[in-house]
Amino acid sequence: MPNDLLSRGLDLDICAVHERFTAAMEDRLPTMPLDTKERYFVVLSSLVGKLEIVDKSLHDILREVMQDAAAIIVQELNSAR
Repeated sequence: MPNDLLSRGLDLDICAVHERFTAAMEDRLPTMPLDTKERYFVVLSSLVGKLEIVDKSLHDILREVMQDAAAIIVQELNSAR
């Protein structure tokens, strides 16, 4: 029973953070350079596509997304100079 309460509490916390994340990104989009938007879209689309595969573990998803995103992250960091 305590684990159920903890799990439900974490579910609510995660949903609240998702809402904050969405609001923060929506605020940034109007001033974000086009090339940054394109890179962000690629990373976000990859993550969502992998999350939609129900039988794939979160561990595997994060490992794959990190591998996919590494080059994009380096490119973004280099463009910020």
